[in-house]
Amino acid sequence: MAIEKELVDLMKKYYENVDHCIGYPVCQYPNISGFGEWYDKTGLCDISINNVGNPFDAEQFVLNSTMIERDVIRKFSRIYGVPEGKEWGFVTNSGTDGNMHGIYFGAKKLQKETGMLPLVYISKEAHYSSSRICDVQNLETRMIDYDKYGRMDPEAFREALDPTRPALIVFAIGSTFMGAVDDIQAIQKVLDEKKPVGVYKHLDAALFGGYLPFTPYKDLVNMQKQGYDSIAISGHKFFGVDEPCGLFISRQEIIDSQQSFKVEYLRNDMPLISCSRNGLTPLKFHWIMNAMGNEGFEKEAAFMLENTQYLQDKLDENNYPAWHLKYSNTVFFKRPPQWIRDKYMLANGYMEEYGGELSHVVVMQHVTKDIIDEFIEDILSSVEE
Repeated sequence: MAIEKELVDLMKKYYENVDHCIGYPVCQYPNISGFGEWYDKTGLCDISINNVGNPFDAEQFVLNSTMIERDVIRKFSRIYGVPEGKEWGFVTNSGTDGNMHGIYFGAKKLQKETGMLPLVYISKEAHYSSSRICDVQNLETRMIDYDKYGRMDPEAFREALDPTRPALIVFAIGSTFMGAVDDIQAIQKVLDEKKPVGVYKHLDAALFGGYLPFTPYKDLVNMQKQGYDSIAISGHKFFGVDEPCGLFISRQEIIDSQQSFKVEYLRNDMPLISCSRNGLTPLKFHWIMNAMGNEGFEKEAAFMLENTQYLQDKLDENNYPAWHLKYSNTVFFKRPPQWIRDKYMLANGYMEEYGGELSHVVVMQHVTKDIIDEFIEDILSSVEE
């Protein structure tokens, strides 16, 4: 059949390019080996699994995987320092889905407590999804300048902060281009000084929230250490799920603070914006969580950070302008010619303070030293052209 040939040709194209896809934060070696065989063998592949509604409520639709979803959230909540028995969350459709709920829940909590919608504060270096979400939710947003390390600038935040309005701060834990980690404690000092009428802190930790808990820097995403209210993490990045998805993790008290939204045909309260959710994704998370374990994740995180430093060192040895921030698996550098950007699917950025036109590499699990060496050879050949 023609459609079969089209699919085969498409798959060949993917496989030919996968090792050179190093400009975007996607794990190209998914950690779900054996899952497809198990999924087919059990017959679950013949059933539509729908996790409609709140996974921490009574079952509302029989053909679901909410029991597994709750287990995933509870186990990951321990990793992010949420007190046992206090956690709430769900498996999301994407990191943006997690940000959407963090901003929505935060805005509604602050409105209920103060009678006012918050001002939302976001770094200009943060992922665009948060400002787009604020536009969708009609929330007033103040974009904050960043410092030379790409972090939300505390002094710029101080000037922008209106203490008469509740403050909803979105922290970038791994910014889009530079790989910067906002300094939560520095921003907290400003909050302690100016004392806005209400505060909600959400972490957009799409990529870094995956690997940081398995490094010496784990406290950066620990809820009890950092005092944040919710966090969004991607599943298709560090954790290696083979489809866009993620985790939203918060506390039960955040959900309890929301205005009741009863839905008769679901027979319960409905706090989520989304209704139907993919019931297959929690099964994949559960599979990966048990197959890898903390030790497996620690090895992958160490591999990525080691190879990140290797890439930085190679660029430095050859005097090619490049930079790498602390905690980050991202190296950004002077933008190379178009053929290199195409071959390696590089992402581009522009920053005057680093010389203008830039590109970056995000060192994921599939970015080996061999690939890095090939990339360096191409960079050097382009300099000689």
